[in-house]
Amino acid sequence: PEKKTMIIDSKVSLLAYERYSSAETEEEKLIALKEHISSLRRHIKGLGEKKYQQLYAVNSLDFVLLFIPIEPAFSAAIQHDPELFNEAFDNNIVIVSTSTLLATLRTIASIWKLEYQNKNALEIARQSGALYDKFVGLLVDFDKVGDSINASHRSWELAKNKLSVGRGNLVTSVQKLKKLGANASKTLPIGYQQDGADEQDEKENDSETDLLGQ
Repeated sequence: PEKKTMIIDSKVSLLAYERYSSAETEEEKLIALKEHISSLRRHIKGLGEKKYQQLYAVNSLDFVLLFIPIEPAFSAAIQHDPELFNEAFDNNIVIVSTSTLLATLRTIASIWKLEYQNKNALEIARQSGALYDKFVGLLVDFDKVGDSINASHRSWELAKNKLSVGRGNLVTSVQKLKKLGANASKTLPIGYQQDGADEQDEKENDSETDLLGQ
């Protein structure tokens, strides 16, 4: 899975175990068993020195599997010399047999899957943090844009008030020019027309004229 590679060595010699199995006396069995264990130990040492997991450009674990295809050969060696398994492990080798090979491979596959999930979780956390920071930055920029819009609107209102609010404002003055007969073809927008204001100005002017006449 995930293009991973697991290196399995299956070149172990079982000649000594064959002699052990066919030995007729206990003495012959003991000698053959010791030779079998010595043969495994030599193979472990040689396999460890080859460092297959480093020779090839493969995505592998730091150890290789040493496969013993005959279950009793594996059991006899481990039972007589329990340290053999630990010596192999110290050389980045795991001894497996017909009964443990598939289980070991499944365990390794599960570890790889968990490793992949953990990497994804870390990447999700990293991207989530980056997304959160960008979102906060966007909100800050949004507020700046809003402040700029509000400031522009206030400036616009002030400018509009100067044009159209207050006695003698420019809109009223321009509108009077048209009423006086200015040759214009356009009309002020409805929002700027101030008929009421003009009438008020005329009343005020009439009142001032009356006062002057008195």
